[in-house]
Amino acid sequence: MSEILRFATAGSVDDGKSTLIGRLLYDAKGIFEDQLEAVERTSRERGEGYTNLALLTDGLRAEREQGITIDVAYRYFATPKRKFIIADTPGHIQYTRNMVTGASTADLALVLIDARKGVLEQSRRHAFLASLLGVPHLVLCVNKMDLVDYDETVFEQIKNEFRDFAARLRVHDLTFIPISALNGDNVVEKSENMPWYKGSTLLHTLEEVHIASDRNMIDPRFPVQYVIRPMDDEWHDYRGYAGQVASGVFRKGDDVMVMPSGFTSTIAAIETMDGPVDEAYSPMSVTIRLNDEIDISRGDMLCRTHNQPHASQDVEAMMCWMSEQPLDSGSFYRIKHTTREARVKVQEVLYGLDVNTLHRNTDVHTLALNEIGRVKLRSTLPLFADSYEKNRITGGFILIHEATNNTVAAGMII
Repeated sequence: MSEILRFATAGSVDDGKSTLIGRLLYDAKGIFEDQLEAVERTSRERGEGYTNLALLTDGLRAEREQGITIDVAYRYFATPKRKFIIADTPGHIQYTRNMVTGASTADLALVLIDARKGVLEQSRRHAFLASLLGVPHLVLCVNKMDLVDYDETVFEQIKNEFRDFAARLRVHDLTFIPISALNGDNVVEKSENMPWYKGSTLLHTLEEVHIASDRNMIDPRFPVQYVIRPMDDEWHDYRGYAGQVASGVFRKGDDVMVMPSGFTSTIAAIETMDGPVDEAYSPMSVTIRLNDEIDISRGDMLCRTHNQPHASQDVEAMMCWMSEQPLDSGSFYRIKHTTREARVKVQEVLYGLDVNTLHRNTDVHTLALNEIGRVKLRSTLPLFADSYEKNRITGGFILIHEATNNTVAAGMII
């Protein structure tokens, strides 16, 4: 089975993001003939002397500009080496929440910069959001190199400026690629116009980036999603716990502890849709059976006796506010953390963060739409959490408005 790479694209308006995605899909043979014919026809009708690949993704952009719907567009393509899921996120500052949504599950963030404009405020904001969301790999594509005569000096200046900014962030893997999405330079094929660039093309980078080691294989965490108790006479003794492994490895015969009860047992069997397996690891969805009858329900967690998540009702987190109605300090919301739900009170906003300058403002007491800040929460039930930096699944949560059932915030536990 070929590995799946999820990557989020971000860039300022008119940096050529739609053209780049179109070029990737086109050159990687990821579009159907009828789609290509429609694009060629529209390009001709518009009097353009070339096939405008941006039209492959412009349907959604037109929606955005008209304000019909502002969302993340997901696109899929595959090469013989890998399958890809692209989260195409809007570039405007007012759509920060959409960037958060698209990048929260990404293995890699692709930030586009216009070679003529250099590093903009939006470029820095996208890089900061990617680092805040724990995206392990960051690829900076300096686009429109054809409009600066493929000048190496321009590329190096942008590279140095961005690297200085990235040094203040938690970016573990940073790659720079000079490209022309319009002409296809260094997107899928190596560019003859930039012989000075010795690195990989964008597609080669996406195919070869190593993501298996990004997953936390050290801390076994299994949030129970569903308890399986068949009402069939033949299966009356069957009791299985279904869910998705959040991190670590679980093996048949392992000693495990159940939170919050603290009871211990050993794993009798691990079952999948395709039959029993000897071990399970993230992100496998499995059913685990134990050798002892323990009262376990949805929201409980299996872990190791000597390797437990932090169990507490008090949580500190970085939070991105996603609602048009500002955060009401002191109000109750519903928190969804792994498979556990509880009521939660926002006790205090410790500071707001300016995502452009990284300046902390300690005078704020609320968060408005798209604002990010550090908050203190108190929940009615203990949450079994790791820091987001250590584990993106057990370290992440969402807040839900109790009356409207709308998601109002996404948080990363510190």
